[in-house]
Amino acid sequence: MKRPVLIDRFLEDATEVDVDALCDGENVLIAGIMEHIEEAGIHSGDSSCVLPPISIQPQTLRTIEDYTAKLARALNVIGLMNVQYAIKNGDVYVLEVNPRASRTVPFVSKATGVPLPKVAVGLMLGKKLPELSNLTHGIVNGVLPVPSYFVKSPVFPFGKFPGVDPALGPEMRSTGEVMGVGENFGEAFAKAQLAAGTPIPDSGALFMSVNDRDKPGAVPLAKRFHEFGFEIFATRGTASVLRAAGIPCKTVFKVNEGRPNAVDWLKAGKLNLVIYTTTGSHSFPDEQTIRRNAVLYRTVCITTMSAARAAVEAIASRRRDPVRIWNLQELHAAETVGVAGES
Repeated sequence: MKRPVLIDRFLEDATEVDVDALCDGENVLIAGIMEHIEEAGIHSGDSSCVLPPISIQPQTLRTIEDYTAKLARALNVIGLMNVQYAIKNGDVYVLEVNPRASRTVPFVSKATGVPLPKVAVGLMLGKKLPELSNLTHGIVNGVLPVPSYFVKSPVFPFGKFPGVDPALGPEMRSTGEVMGVGENFGEAFAKAQLAAGTPIPDSGALFMSVNDRDKPGAVPLAKRFHEFGFEIFATRGTASVLRAAGIPCKTVFKVNEGRPNAVDWLKAGKLNLVIYTTTGSHSFPDEQTIRRNAVLYRTVCITTMSAARAAVEAIASRRRDPVRIWNLQELHAAETVGVAGES
């Protein structure tokens, strides 16, 4: 064919997964399978992720493990490898394969207690994974255990640049990363957001404005926030959906609809949390104004439904359990004792 045509397809509402693995050309050790909080389409460096995964079905995890091992051997990887997958309706798609270390290696090393770079260097110097089993908890082919829930969250510079739009997309905008540890996902996510400088408020006033596609998902979210005691404010379309579901809320004008509007409320310090998902180019200036002012007036602004669901879990965990603090040495010492006892 003289003029080949490349046809691709965008996976909407797909779950993205990062996998770090080690390979010596024969044996494959999967260091970590990380589930992204934000959906596929948000740059992997800008998405929070959780290790171990919290919502991926066991059979899908087995498929990911199988694909990773086959890719590592087919590419004759010696050392570290990173694979990015997307999951849609139970189907697993390979987005990209990188036969090198990725930005997630320090995170996975801390979470598992295995010095992945040290193991990778040993492999590149000619050793095999069985020879390095003392560094990998004795595991050669398989998946490294994780003692708790670990969340990696990005740190954004929006607060230093007033007027910038915090909406996330395919371009990377974060300038750092933090890690939260917990006995459950909500606790780990809450700690990660606190460390990133965007602590999720426990109470106060919530402003919601979501696109039509997200409105069905906004109902159970708003219900949880109402149960937490939040006073809910929403733009006209979102408010009508919430009230139809029996959730009390007050209508707030958009910027181009009148005064007082959402920006006026932000300036007055009356809002504690903003959930605002994009609706398209026809309202783009209005969206930008609200999100930019949320950043300007130091109000936590969430721009994806998946992150909003994670915020709900964070609040629920914080109300249920006290803040617990461990260091990594304590976590991995307990894990080592458990592994030694089992053997």
